[in-house]
Amino acid sequence: MIANFAQRILDNVQKIFVGKEEAIRLLLVAVLCEGHVLIEDVPGTGKTTLARALATTLGCTFRRIQFTPDLLPSDITGISWFNQKTQEFEYRPGPIMTQILLADEINRATPRTQSALLEAMQERQVTADGVTRPLERPFLVLATQNPVELEGTFPLPEAQVDRFFLRVTLGYPNSSEENAILERFGAHDPFKDLPPVTHPQEIFEMIEARQRIHVESSIRDYMVKIARATREDADILLGASPRATLALYQASQALAGIRGRNYVIPDDVKSIIAPVLAHRLVISPQAQLRGRNAQDLIHEIVARIPVPVES
Repeated sequence: MIANFAQRILDNVQKIFVGKEEAIRLLLVAVLCEGHVLIEDVPGTGKTTLARALATTLGCTFRRIQFTPDLLPSDITGISWFNQKTQEFEYRPGPIMTQILLADEINRATPRTQSALLEAMQERQVTADGVTRPLERPFLVLATQNPVELEGTFPLPEAQVDRFFLRVTLGYPNSSEENAILERFGAHDPFKDLPPVTHPQEIFEMIEARQRIHVESSIRDYMVKIARATREDADILLGASPRATLALYQASQALAGIRGRNYVIPDDVKSIIAPVLAHRLVISPQAQLRGRNAQDLIHEIVARIPVPVES
């Protein structure tokens, strides 16, 4: 059931977004887990196009916020304004009151403005002027940042990075994909002909189906050993949090469902571990000087932890 759902989404998104099936599947994993995604890549690789195509395909509302240094928290959460006709304050919702939110170039806003997203990302609610309002489900934040241009940016604090379920990188298209992009977008806007292929109620049903996917106790133990190993590695200053372990568990369930199974195997964990954990780790300066990065360290940890086998 989940595999058929995922294939419909994938086929529809690829009417707009050329190639990058693995990146689209990672977004589908996030949708099935109601997790937020950090899309990190250079400008012009289609980050905004992918987010918009996904929102349209899912039949969800979509809003985009361009983060800039002068953006205020109230520009995100909304404000209360005084209606002179009724002589009362009325709440004017901010762009965060949506289902799919694209936070474009999130690291260009100040830490104060970035923190306006924390409550929404964790609690799925917004507090403005002392009043707390729930957000409509499903609620996903797709945040983009440019890893190359650092001038005028504010690095995301570890607490906010840890709230992102996955990190996805797109990369440049190959020559045939780039040729298809020119053909597809050269004459008209394909978004005009892109229909939704699902709706929020079906998404909730798929989320419930994902939660029922079986994870054997030895697989759970395997995930815990990997997470604990990141905390004990001398080259890692900050290892995976318990939130990261839970994200690995849920993402493995989702990937197993997308692959057409109702149970998780070690290969599911191995396939999803880098997108779930790499962005959460803080590497020591000495390791960085030796050219080590988070993905290399994760691969080494996975290589030395015994894989559970069926008895």
